[in-house]
Amino acid sequence: MSEDTLRRAVAEMVGAFTLTFIGAGAAAAAGAISDPSLIGVAIANGLAIGVMVCALGHISGGHFNPAVTLGFLIARKIKPALAPVYWIAQFGGAALAALLVKELLPRATTEAVKLGVPALGHGVDATSGFLLEAILTFFLVFVIFGAAVDARNQFSVVAGLAIGLTIAIDVLFGGPFTGAAMNPSRAFGPQLVGDHWANGWVWYAGPFLGGVVAAGLYAFLYLRKPGAPPAEPAAR
Repeated sequence: MSEDTLRRAVAEMVGAFTLTFIGAGAAAAAGAISDPSLIGVAIANGLAIGVMVCALGHISGGHFNPAVTLGFLIARKIKPALAPVYWIAQFGGAALAALLVKELLPRATTEAVKLGVPALGHGVDATSGFLLEAILTFFLVFVIFGAAVDARNQFSVVAGLAIGLTIAIDVLFGGPFTGAAMNPSRAFGPQLVGDHWANGWVWYAGPFLGGVVAAGLYAFLYLRKPGAPPAEPAAR
């Protein structure tokens, strides 16, 4: 593994770790103080991503999400050999974060929220959950491409703010219905450590589908001129 690849992998691991550690921890904290409001959890998740994108986006592209990496791969914005490295780092970082949340917080607190594992809300079936996660992830990846990938955007310096706010609004809407993970690694870490796998496929298939559609659509419509050949691959 080259030094550059290692740096990217560590950045992706730190970012994915942060999201799961803060996301699962915020869910546990809300449960501990009996706060039924989504606002705190939404802000925590949005800020976690926003600050990490600002801190590490120039190193790895700031994916921190296997669905985002798949979108970049589909849009030819990451070298194919680099994508599996990112996925390993993202899933590994999330698993480590979930393990530390389980070990550091009171057991009763983490068990009450099943370690922050995303779950279907009352009355929401797996198909609806899958489509909701796909749509929420579509919003996220579309904003990432518009705010951070498209070189024409003069406001890319504050892309972390736009991306973090998208996470926050998605959680505000989707939290009660699917947990609004929008991220297979965010689901995987708590699922693995807590051994909670009910309807687990929803948080993999949904985000991957949403990420692919958003990235493909943005790349096709906006990242190249009509009739022009696709842009050259770029390593991010």
